[in-house]
Amino acid sequence: MRLGLGLPQFGTFAHPDHVRTVAAEAEAMGFASLWAGERVHAPYELLTPYPGGDGTMPAQMRAGLDPLLTLSIAATATTLPRLGTSTLSAPLHSPIQLARGLTGLDLLSSGRLIAGLGLSWSRDEYNAAGVPWTERGARLDETLDVLGAAWGPDPIEHRGRFWTISAGDFQPKPQRKIPVYLGGGSDAALRRIARRADGWLAIALPLDALGRMLRALREHPRDAGLAPVRTVLRVNPELGPPGSRPVQGPVEQIVDYLHAAAELGVEEAFIDLQFTCTTVPELLDNAARFHSTFTP
Repeated sequence: MRLGLGLPQFGTFAHPDHVRTVAAEAEAMGFASLWAGERVHAPYELLTPYPGGDGTMPAQMRAGLDPLLTLSIAATATTLPRLGTSTLSAPLHSPIQLARGLTGLDLLSSGRLIAGLGLSWSRDEYNAAGVPWTERGARLDETLDVLGAAWGPDPIEHRGRFWTISAGDFQPKPQRKIPVYLGGGSDAALRRIARRADGWLAIALPLDALGRMLRALREHPRDAGLAPVRTVLRVNPELGPPGSRPVQGPVEQIVDYLHAAAELGVEEAFIDLQFTCTTVPELLDNAARFHSTFTP
């Protein structure tokens, strides 16, 4: 298992200088990848509950940097770690503009980008972006069609249910085929991942539940010639005394969980500390503790 780190972009960390500092220090520590998430809107009253805790949105998410900006800063501050989104809410974006942004970031980072896409749990974000909440899965599927066309040979052309792109050129192309990872845990999401994605963006679950989902993913049919689906596990730890959650406790206990997840077949995990720590020095200190304690 390779170990990555979530970049600071929310709450008091929402400043480019913090991203630049943490990205450079994380590379020096030896983290294999750096990750950014997306929050488009932070409403006062949620139409759909936040998927965690008591259903309220964490206060830190009321300020945030755009994920492509965050990764662009990290791209200029580093040379080796791969750069991923976990997750970028694809249906909220025009797919051809999304293709432009992702392509530019891939070129800026010399081919280090992982495009991690999802649906977003927030109906408020869909309303704010002017996108219907219904048929969001179909919009994600068509977004994947457009990305595949844009990153393929010219001329590109697309005529779909939601978007029409007349025949034309899409230049420049990415440095290499950008791997696309998808989030989600429903059966429909796992089927889409098996059918269309290079990888699965998982979240830390109790090990028995994580194992069941990995087995379910492997049981879904996959086109011949495609490489096996890889898994990246997001871990939002709560540091402190051991608790009932799988990623709650001292660093050593959380590292034990990571090793157990690796035994299930998880190839990569990343630690997101920005909701546990309050300052950049504290975040970097805990990141160093995780990296020195973790043995691949």
